[in-house]
Amino acid sequence: MPSPSAEDTSVQQQERPVVRPTDQDEVAAAGSELFGGRVGRWARLGDGPLTPVRVVALVMIGMFALGMVQKIPCYEWAWFRGATSQYTHACYSDIPHLFLGRGFADGLVPYFDRLSNDMQYLEYPVLTGVFMQVAAWLTLTPDSDPIQQREQMYWMVNAGMLMICAVIIAVCTVRTHRRRPWDGLLVALAPAFALTATINWDLLAVALTAAAMLMWSRGRVLAFGILIGLATAAKLYPVLLLGPLLVLCWRAGRWREYGTALLGAGAAWLAVNLPVMLYAPEGWRKFYTFSQERPIDFGSFWLIITQRTGRPIDVETVNTTSMVLMVVLCAGIAGLALTAARRPRFAQLAFLVVAAFILTNKVYSPQYVLWLIPLVVLARPRWRDFLIWQTCEVMYFLGIWFYLAHTSGDKNQGLPQEGYQLAIAVHLLGTLYLCALVVRDILRPEKDPVRRDGSDDPSGGVLDGAPDAFAPVTGVRPSGHAARTVTGHPAEPVAVPTRDG
Repeated sequence: MPSPSAEDTSVQQQERPVVRPTDQDEVAAAGSELFGGRVGRWARLGDGPLTPVRVVALVMIGMFALGMVQKIPCYEWAWFRGATSQYTHACYSDIPHLFLGRGFADGLVPYFDRLSNDMQYLEYPVLTGVFMQVAAWLTLTPDSDPIQQREQMYWMVNAGMLMICAVIIAVCTVRTHRRRPWDGLLVALAPAFALTATINWDLLAVALTAAAMLMWSRGRVLAFGILIGLATAAKLYPVLLLGPLLVLCWRAGRWREYGTALLGAGAAWLAVNLPVMLYAPEGWRKFYTFSQERPIDFGSFWLIITQRTGRPIDVETVNTTSMVLMVVLCAGIAGLALTAARRPRFAQLAFLVVAAFILTNKVYSPQYVLWLIPLVVLARPRWRDFLIWQTCEVMYFLGIWFYLAHTSGDKNQGLPQEGYQLAIAVHLLGTLYLCALVVRDILRPEKDPVRRDGSDDPSGGVLDGAPDAFAPVTGVRPSGHAARTVTGHPAEPVAVPTRDG
């Protein structure tokens, strides 16, 4: 029997009732009491102007605005009056500092013009550099204005552009799992998202990755590949998603679709990078050489080791060991995907691979949590577990700034070294906690919140409901039946399904 097409799968998903979190999640049900309680059986959802997509987008804009308000002490004065104040107020951002430090204030062209400081060239991937340059062009304050005003305006322009990226992330997350649109509220309400959104430019890559996941869920494999290539041109981590997809397409025998996605990703990445590679090779290489030469930095377990032992570790040793650890973890994830009785969902493996990269890397900047938030929501949309993890990340967010305040100013304020090590450990344990839950969901699909209503892989696109090309472990070809459905408790039907906005 032929496997269902992506279009057939989409129709089946739309015919099923929308999953209401208040019926399945006790934390969501308790939280709904603030807004009148859980939705009743005969509620007519989606009939008015406030569809789930629009609600989530509005909530995201509101939370993003609150994150901007949290930066007000720095915007008004702390960015410009010494380092300590921006740490004690936990409102640091790279954006205003790099406006001057990377030559945008002087009209220098990224990658082509050499900087006058130790960095020499912009140390960001090309598409992020383009984003930074566009924001500089939109910063319309005259060159004669004080540099503080120009830096403030540059941050404000970037914040506006990043807000658009944030809304794209929320909307794509809502639409990826069509029957679970309200899971997007997890992204919109994530406190770590609001706190870290304007620290750096990571939201550009996260938005492109979220859009790529949406395209894959709709069976548009070429669009997925192009978006992943563009995302990788903005930040390195999105290329990791091609690994889980390779294993899943191998198990499902979907080689043509994977090849199309891979070619699209390579072509898009080259289209962005090749002009700079050819005409400014030294500037183009700076991101990659900087990543290799960068010493052990904040947030990694490597920093705990060096601080506890008092012995520095050679950068080459750290690079090699981190790479080996990452390869081992990826091999373990691939083995899990190939041997699990039921093929894992794409979002589950995507989260595990990116989490493995974060856990083994030699640096963990606070905004890296943005990489994981949409993937966590698609991999395990449970409010309790999500909030536990977010609590850990907020504790780390506060920990790094208070530690920097302690090291850069009065030793009697801020967080001492031992306290910061504890904050790192909390972050690592929170991420490992989610990894353990996702692995358990893969091994025991009846525990998977997404599959408990009979769904297979809503974000899987051509993989959703597709039969395995070979049986796990044995390598024997199955009889051609589609992936079996796990028995669970289906969601309570509603009178009128919610429409996508």
